Amino acid sequence: MNGRAEHPLLKPAWRCRTCGIAWPCSTAKLRLLGEYRGRRDELIAHLKALQAEATEQLTELNGGTAPGDLDARFVGWATPR
Repeated sequence: MNGRAEHPLLKPAWRCRTCGIAWPCSTAKLRLLGEYRGRRDELIAHLKALQAEATEQLTELNGGTAPGDLDARFVGWATPR
């Protein structure tokens, strides 16, 4: 079984279907880093698109209140240091 099947995204809650924690979980992050190896700019673009979708869906789920710091959750960990 691959990482995608083991730790898939559960929308609109934006949680890992396996661990139940905020997605991307550690396993999903490792899978994404491997999938986009050598293409960090593409990874960041992909994560920003997911962040925009998550912001919209989570704001709706939270009764119109935007969730806090999704930037760190979606993009911050993948930005080169």
